[in-house]
Amino acid sequence: MIIVKVGGSVFSDKKGEPENFDHETVSNIAREIAKFYPREDFIIVHGGGSFGHPEAKRYEIREGLPKEWETAHYRRIGFTLTHQAMLRANAKFIETFVGENLPAFSVSTSSVFITENGEVSYGDLEVIERLLDLKFIPVLFGDVSIDLAKGIDILSGDQIITYLAKMLEPEKVIFLMDVDGIYDGKPGEGRLIQELRKEEIDSLLERLHCTSAGTDVTGGICNKLGEAKKIAEHSEVWFVNGKVPGRLSGAIRGDGFGTRIKM
Repeated sequence: MIIVKVGGSVFSDKKGEPENFDHETVSNIAREIAKFYPREDFIIVHGGGSFGHPEAKRYEIREGLPKEWETAHYRRIGFTLTHQAMLRANAKFIETFVGENLPAFSVSTSSVFITENGEVSYGDLEVIERLLDLKFIPVLFGDVSIDLAKGIDILSGDQIITYLAKMLEPEKVIFLMDVDGIYDGKPGEGRLIQELRKEEIDSLLERLHCTSAGTDVTGGICNKLGEAKKIAEHSEVWFVNGKVPGRLSGAIRGDGFGTRIKM
């Protein structure tokens, strides 16, 4: 089984109009997956892009539910609106995959996972496992979550994948980005790291100054590397450019161009 994370920057321009969607790129991704399906089982997890991030930030969902009624109610409304935005993004993925004759099936993340202080506390994976047995392609997404400590929170696609990797132990986890992989500095300035051992991730995080949450509501590249370190305990991890046709196929085959993190 292979888990593919489609980053928000791959299918959407976060700085563009709200809820813009790159149909061509997602169609290319679906066509590449179709080359390997049904020999390989796939789970797709996509990020928020220009769909969920604006609402999550506007309503400060990460701050949780306070005791004070007006602020708490304001965030309850934002919680719902953020989830609805992500459902719209997910619907576009399903429509595009089905258009390529792939049996993609939406799995609403907030109905499957419960968090505690932003970390997955519990996930009911039985439906996902049954879908895989029946040769469906489950499609999950970064979403809001009920949180045992804060009331509500955001659950990123990267954290979802970490939990799935731990419980399902896929052969590979492939992160699709809008750059060629992981760099030891800013993309275009630093060197592309083509091979990385999980033992080297901590020192890389220090060099990248990953001391805080990162650049967006789900943590950006710093969060991705932190989660990749956990995922690498269970499966091989790839970071490749999802906007370049053929890069996903290369990672699936194992001879791709990007960053590979060995177990």
